Amino acid sequence: MVEDTSLCFNALHGLPGPYIKWFLTKLGHDGLNKLLAGYDDKSAVAVCTFAYTEGPGKEVHVFKGETPGTIVPPRGPTDFGWDPVFQPDGHDKTYAELDSDTKNGISHRGSSLEKLQQYFKDHPVV
Repeated sequence: MVEDTSLCFNALHGLPGPYIKWFLTKLGHDGLNKLLAGYDDKSAVAVCTFAYTEGPGKEVHVFKGETPGTIVPPRGPTDFGWDPVFQPDGHDKTYAELDSDTKNGISHRGSSLEKLQQYFKDHPVV
């Protein structure tokens, strides 16, 4: 089983995507905003993907969760990745500003995990 998280800027056709960790490390939160400075479209999608296989030669099952939102100037605690610059659609707070129950209820990771859990319920590993 593997997991990956991406932050895809629509104006950049999906970049930084799975490279978000390195973009954030090199550019910081303000730099992520500067990437979109020349674009009107600040929309983005947070994506989490879990993939599972029973072993070599077996089918790979992919479970993808997505949360649409907008890239905004950083707000809230800066101790968890790109959360301060991602404001999910339908909310006036960034991931960093949301309480954990609200964030977990809408998160891309939670959605992906729900799909993975359902798969295991429907296909018990013996």
